[in-house]
Amino acid sequence: MNKFLSLILLLPSCSEPAINFEKEKQAILQIEKAQREYHFKKNAAAFTQVLSDSFLSVNKGTVTSPTKKENLERFNNYFNNTEFIKWDDVKEPIIRFSNDGSVAYVTVQKEVIIKQAGENSLPDTTHFAWVSIYKKEAAGWKIDCVASTNR
Repeated sequence: MNKFLSLILLLPSCSEPAINFEKEKQAILQIEKAQREYHFKKNAAAFTQVLSDSFLSVNKGTVTSPTKKENLERFNNYFNNTEFIKWDDVKEPIIRFSNDGSVAYVTVQKEVIIKQAGENSLPDTTHFAWVSIYKKEAAGWKIDCVASTNR
C-alpha cells in the first residue's frame, strides 16, 4: 500500500509544467508592437520573419498561402511605396489561448493613415480589424494566419 501511495504522490511532479499565459501574452504583444516598427522602418525582412512557413492570408474575399519569398516581395513593394503616418491601435488587442498554450489568436483594431509614393498623393485614413492566429513553434510564436477587413 505504501508503494501505491508513493506513486500517487509522485504523479503530479511528472505532469507537464503549468503554462504561464501572462508570459506568453507578453511575448505576443512584443511581436504586435514590433510589427508597427517594421512598417515605419520599412523592414519587410523582419516583418516576414514573424510569419510561419505555412502562413495563410484571408483578404479581399480570397485565401492565399504565399511563400516566404512572395511575402517578402509583397511587403517590400508595399513598404517602399507607402509612407506610414499612423498605424495605431484603436482598442487594446484581445488575446485568447488554446488550453494547451500552443495556439493563440489576437484581434486587432487599428487606424492606419498612409500616403502613397508620389508628389500629388494625399494621406488616406482606413480603419482595419483583423484576427491573427499564432502558433507556438520551437523558435517562439509565429503568425500562422491573418484574416483582415477594413471599413
